[in-house]
Amino acid sequence: MVTGGFGFVGRSATQLLSVDHDVVVADIADPGPLGLPQGVKHARVDIRDEAAVAEMFRQYQPSAIIHLAAIHFIPLCERNPALAVSTNTLGTVNLLKAAPEGCRFVFASSAAVYAPSSDLHVEETSAIGPMDVYGFTKLDGEQYVRYFAALRQLEAVNVRLFNVAGPGETNPHLLPDILAQVKAGQREISLGNLFPRRDYIHVDDAAAGFIAAATQGQVARGTTETVNLGTSVQHSVVDAINLLQEVAGVDLTIVEDASRLRKVDRPYLGADITKIGKTFGWAPKHSLRDALSDAWREPRFSAELKRTYGLA
Repeated sequence: MVTGGFGFVGRSATQLLSVDHDVVVADIADPGPLGLPQGVKHARVDIRDEAAVAEMFRQYQPSAIIHLAAIHFIPLCERNPALAVSTNTLGTVNLLKAAPEGCRFVFASSAAVYAPSSDLHVEETSAIGPMDVYGFTKLDGEQYVRYFAALRQLEAVNVRLFNVAGPGETNPHLLPDILAQVKAGQREISLGNLFPRRDYIHVDDAAAGFIAAATQGQVARGTTETVNLGTSVQHSVVDAINLLQEVAGVDLTIVEDASRLRKVDRPYLGADITKIGKTFGWAPKHSLRDALSDAWREPRFSAELKRTYGLA
């Protein structure tokens, strides 16, 4: 089962899994114009609805769950913290409470749980310290995963995902916003904070990482493994702009837009990915340039970005 299977990473994970697994997508949304991969089932459910979640599990009894459904866009979480908490925390609790005993439960956590640091983040030793509502909901989710894994003998994995890039982003994050501006014909690119360096992982690599956590390696019943999912390579906003210029064959000028500046922003995010490689046999295959090239070739923008920049 993939919750949020019509989202950014979820769609890629569903497509990859459908080749040799029976898959059900649990998502409140419709499949959209891309539809469902052949053989994949759709359980329309709001994960905040405890009774609906319990009924879904009675019907499908999955052996593994990749839980991706969440409110991901940090500005939305800040504007509507109640929605973020009810979806990201309560929704996760509802799934954990009703999941079949002994199943593999893979929770999409986030690098946002870490305290700011200029070093690569390491699961067991790096300081924890969320800076926003989204990060707090993910840290809460991790704690509930550990609790219910022990209570209900689940094989649990908390996957701390870093920044995802590539085609099909469903939120107006930095890279799709830049791509949308360029696709709309703009050559002066309006941006907010330029100083952060991020660890960008291709959406297909992210999906493969979650699948590895759900299907590979050994996780003892009643225990929880925690792993990072990134690349260990960091890029600045300027790096991303330079790569996009190469991919698109255009010359771009950066204009700092005060209205886009975040009051709180991490200067640096980087993943130590040693543990996920050792535990689940996963390693990234793509670069940021690959992600930008794929997104440029196959642009699938959110409705908000299409409205903002007049894209079809």
